[in-house]
Amino acid sequence: MASQQRTENVSQEPQHPIQVAARRTGLTADAIRAWEKRYGAVEPFRTPGGRRLYSDEDIERLLLLRRVTAAGRRIGEVAGHDLEQLRAIVSADEEAMARVSDMPLSSRGPIARGRGTAASHLTACIEAAKQLDASRLERELASAQVQLTTPVLLEQVLSPLLEEIGDRWRRGFLKIAHEHLLSALVRSMLTPDPLTGTASPDAPGIVITTPAGQVHELGALMVAVAASADGWRVIYLGPNMPADEIAHSVRESGARAIGLSLIYPSDDPRLPEELRRIRRHLPEDVAMLVGGRASHAYNSVLDEIRAYRLDSLQELRDSLSRLRD
Repeated sequence: MASQQRTENVSQEPQHPIQVAARRTGLTADAIRAWEKRYGAVEPFRTPGGRRLYSDEDIERLLLLRRVTAAGRRIGEVAGHDLEQLRAIVSADEEAMARVSDMPLSSRGPIARGRGTAASHLTACIEAAKQLDASRLERELASAQVQLTTPVLLEQVLSPLLEEIGDRWRRGFLKIAHEHLLSALVRSMLTPDPLTGTASPDAPGIVITTPAGQVHELGALMVAVAASADGWRVIYLGPNMPADEIAHSVRESGARAIGLSLIYPSDDPRLPEELRRIRRHLPEDVAMLVGGRASHAYNSVLDEIRAYRLDSLQELRDSLSRLRD
């Protein structure tokens, strides 16, 4: 009934695309979609083509939810509250925070001192991962997703977090369980509907995957989210794709670039020929962007096939900006 009432009234309500909702609330589009899917925080109107449209009330609700979660509450605990309840919580929380702001810095708790910075989120996530505290790690990741922009989240929290935990595992300071816990939560965070409905049909396309034999997916997922946040139309294929399937996806989608993530292994004797096959089957004007921890090991073949090797997500974004221009 509520859904029917909403459909009947949609023409009477101002409707805004997700990009406008993100700008007005300070949330990322990824966070809005995650809150909708996981917690039912809002129920935007869907056009026949599946595009989300948000009313002024939806935007107010998202803004209030951002403010209460920024004060330290879990989204799952407050997503079901109505607007009046949320306004009351915000008022009480902000009065309390105003009292804290009047205190000397040395008297404040660690959360109040470091709230909202990428460094503080990274430190908290590392500690939670080391202790195998899944609930705390999930809370810290969700908080970072709400408070940081997508590029900052990817470049200053998730990427160094995965590198740090992976490095400690390889040196024997952590167990495989630590890496698996972190990987599962980051994959869950990035995967829910992150890539659809954000780019216009006229946006340049990019196919993102890992080539055959490369089964680690998180690097490719982060590349996909970063490209989507920068306005590219992302065609995400998942990991471990054969060369002919990658090339077919590029031709069918009209993509202007492909992004390949190489994480492990760094000594696969089959991979150089697989990369050559991808290049042979691609149109000449399609750019190949390759990154990941193992990419250095394949420098010679990457030079041979005229691929751009990237060492960071910022380099990816710079390359995509140049291609778009």
